[in-house]
Amino acid sequence: MNLFDALKISGQTLQVLAELGYKAGDERYMPMFRDYLDMAARGEKKTYSVAVLADRYAVSERTVYNVVKRFSADCNDGAAG
Repeated sequence: MNLFDALKISGQTLQVLAELGYKAGDERYMPMFRDYLDMAARGEKKTYSVAVLADRYAVSERTVYNVVKRFSADCNDGAAG
């Protein structure tokens, strides 16, 4: 299988994900977002959580804020339906 064949199989799914705000490579941030949710559930302050996660995952604080915003956003009805 080549890249074109793989895209043929998953192209529609990728298109829907793009409409929902997915950016290529976002899946690498899933563990970081899970950690953020755990910290929020424990009552940690957002700024503290962002600083800890930026250090833990070697990304900028801005990246953490962007990921949290994107991953927390509700899917709109048009794209999800």
